[in-house]
Amino acid sequence: MLGEQDGPMRHIFRAGAPVPTEETHRTTPFEVFFDLVFVFAFIRVETFTARAPTPLGLAHSLVLLLLLWWPFTNYAWLANQVRADVGLVRAGNSAVMAAMFVAALVLPEAWRHGNQSLAAPMTLALVYIVVRAVYLALVWHISAGNARLRASLRFRVIPVSVGLIALVFGAVFGGAAQTLLWAAAFLIDCIGGLFIAVYAGHALLPSPSHFAERHGLIVIIALGESLISVGVGAGSAVTRWPVLIAALLALTTALALWWLYFENTAAPAGQALARIPAPDRTRTGSIAYSLAHFVLIAGIIYLALGIKVVLANMAQHPLQQPAGTPLDWSSTAALFGGPALYLIGRALFLRLTVRHTPPAPILAAGTILALVPVARHLPALAALALVAIILIALVCYERISWQPTAAAK
Repeated sequence: MLGEQDGPMRHIFRAGAPVPTEETHRTTPFEVFFDLVFVFAFIRVETFTARAPTPLGLAHSLVLLLLLWWPFTNYAWLANQVRADVGLVRAGNSAVMAAMFVAALVLPEAWRHGNQSLAAPMTLALVYIVVRAVYLALVWHISAGNARLRASLRFRVIPVSVGLIALVFGAVFGGAAQTLLWAAAFLIDCIGGLFIAVYAGHALLPSPSHFAERHGLIVIIALGESLISVGVGAGSAVTRWPVLIAALLALTTALALWWLYFENTAAPAGQALARIPAPDRTRTGSIAYSLAHFVLIAGIIYLALGIKVVLANMAQHPLQQPAGTPLDWSSTAALFGGPALYLIGRALFLRLTVRHTPPAPILAAGTILALVPVARHLPALAALALVAIILIALVCYERISWQPTAAAK
C-alpha cells in the first residue's frame, strides 16, 4: 500500500514522477474503475443502435465502437509501462475518464442527419481530441529516460493529427460524409499507431500478466454490463413468465461466453504471452490483445443489442404473441452475428497466442450465421433460445473433448 512505502518511494509519489511497473504488476482498482467508464460508453453504443436497428445503424455503431476501443488499448499499454494510479499519470487518466463519461452521455445523438444539431457529434469529436492529446502528453511524460519511446512519439503525432481533422470535418458535414470520415479517422489513427508500435519502436511489455489480466477484465465487465439490456428491454413486463424465460436465456448466453473465454482461453493465452521474450512481445500484444479483443467486445455489444430487441418485442404484444413476433433482419443479424463475432475473435486470439485453433468454435460460428435466415421467421423467444442452445452445446463439447493448454504444448 502507499502508506507502507519507504521514504524515497513516498517522495517519488509526491513528486508526481512516473513509477515503472515490474513483471509481477497486477491491475489496480483505479484501472478497474477506468475500464468501467469505457464499458459504459460501449453499452451506450448499444443504446444508440437500438433506436434504429437498421444495417446503416449497425455500421454506425461499429465505427463508434472502433473509435472508443482504440483509446482504451492505448491506455492499457500505458498502464503496463507505469502505474496508472500514481502522480500525473493518475491525473491524466482521471481527465480521460471524465471525457469518456461525457462521450457516453452524448453517444445516442452522435450521428448528424439533415438539420440535426451539431452539438452532440462535435462534442464527441472534441472529447476524442482530449483523450488522444492526454495520451500523447502522458507518453511524453513517461518517456523522459527512454529515447526510443520519445522518438516514436514524434511519428505518432502524425496519424493522430490527421485522424482528428477527419473527425471534426465528419461532425460538421454529417450524413454519409460523417460515416466515411469517422471510419477514415479510426483507420488512420489505428493503422498508423499500430505500425509505429510494431515497427518503429513502441515501449516494451514489461508485465504480460498485467496486460492479459487487464483485457480479461474488460471482457468480464462488458459481459456483466451487457445484462443491463435485459432490464431495459423487458421493462415492466419482466414479471411475465415468457419474458422471465428470455431473461434467463440471456443470462445463459452471457455465462457461456464467459466460460468460453475464462475457462478455455485466458489462462493458456496469458501463459503463452509470458513465454515470449520481452523484445518480441509487442507484436503479439498489439494484434492478439489490442485487435482481437475488439472482435470479442463487438460481439458482446451486438448480442446485447439483439437481446434488448427480443425482450422489447415480447413486451409489446403480451397477449397476442407471448413469445414475440419474428425480428427484422437487422435485429436478427445482431442477435446471431454477435455470438458468431465473439467465437471468431476467440479463435483468432487463440491462433495468435497458443498457435492453435480448435475447429468446434469455427463450426459453431458458421452454424449460427447459417441459421440467420431460419431465425428471421421464428418467434423472438425461439430465436434467442436457438443461440443459447448452440453456445451451451459448444461449452459442453469443449469441456469434454478439448484442452487448449495441452494443445499449445
